[in-house]
Amino acid sequence: MSLWIIAACLASGALIGFLGGVLGIGGGLIAIPALVLLMDMPQQLAQGTALIMVLPTIIMAVRKYNQKVPIDPRVAAAGALGAVAFTWLGARLALGIASSTLRVSFAIFLFFVAVFYVYRMVRPPRPLHANEMPRRAAPVLTPRRSAALGMLCGTFGGFFGVGGAVLCVPILTAGFRLSQTAAQALALTMVIPGSTIALITYSWAGQANGWVGIPLALGSLAFVPVGVRLAYRMPDRHLRGCFAAMLFVTVGLLIYQA
Repeated sequence: MSLWIIAACLASGALIGFLGGVLGIGGGLIAIPALVLLMDMPQQLAQGTALIMVLPTIIMAVRKYNQKVPIDPRVAAAGALGAVAFTWLGARLALGIASSTLRVSFAIFLFFVAVFYVYRMVRPPRPLHANEMPRRAAPVLTPRRSAALGMLCGTFGGFFGVGGAVLCVPILTAGFRLSQTAAQALALTMVIPGSTIALITYSWAGQANGWVGIPLALGSLAFVPVGVRLAYRMPDRHLRGCFAAMLFVTVGLLIYQA
């Protein structure tokens, strides 16, 4: 591989790491369509290559998020354990279908997640009437519930390469009323073991390019802390808007590639 391609991967990784730090996604959602579009990779190879970058980026992002607000280790561990076996299942399913089918499925999945975010942004809070009781308290995120959430998100994460955290975040914000940054931090913590399993599975099948993935990872790690700092300075509404916009852009790229 030529030096200019390595340099381009380093620079791209820096941008992806920054955006991944802000949005709490590890950068894979940006890297996968970019690898397909710019390097003409099949969808499976792009997902496996992106995982080489995503895994160290997630670990760095979780460390920085945890420094801001400590993550509940029991809840995070339960979610991570629930995700492990189901991530392997999702990855095996993804490796057995056509690349074009996987790409379209990924686009549909992201589209509905993005629509949900837009709905949460534009829906005004309903005012309480004089005799109306306040809304009931949000359910507590127990380790058991976290494990069930990990199983669901692990399956999507293995199938799409990066879908686990994207699905987990809106469930945590809407169902358990966590702040956007708290949900991003916990979701990333849950997907670390599952992402490791997915990377091993894709690599074992020959669907991961280290010559591209490693420079992307090195560039990404340098700018993840900057993105995390910015995330904590942004209002929740603006952060959700950025998250939804990024998903719609990714959907557009995937449809263009299809």
